[in-house]
Amino acid sequence: MTFCLLTPELVKAIHDCVLNPGELQGRALNKSLEGALARVENRLAYGMIEDAFALAAAYAISIAQGHCFNDATKRTAHQSMDVCLDLNGIQIPWTVSEIGPVIIRAAQDLLDEGELAHWLRTHS
Repeated sequence: MTFCLLTPELVKAIHDCVLNPGELQGRALNKSLEGALARVENRLAYGMIEDAFALAAAYAISIAQGHCFNDATKRTAHQSMDVCLDLNGIQIPWTVSEIGPVIIRAAQDLLDEGELAHWLRTHS
């Protein structure tokens, strides 16, 4: 199956859009956005991603746990997940109160990719 993938430039642009005034701009030192995104590409190469929900979940987890940005990492993870779904033909009408706790759990490693993908499938 062919998917539309996220590039580092797109994720950085997403980050810049979700950043609020007064928050720290830029990427965190010694953290690699490219490395976080390569994790997703490796999972694809090894057949560990079966659908767009799993792909979006992999991006969200990799970005949220990669802490590649100085601020707004969880919002970037959420919006990147949403953009990934949109690019792959899936729209989920969620609210902040629904998705916020899910992304926080993902960032804290309390929710794995499989669980997040399942959550996405049940909410689509």
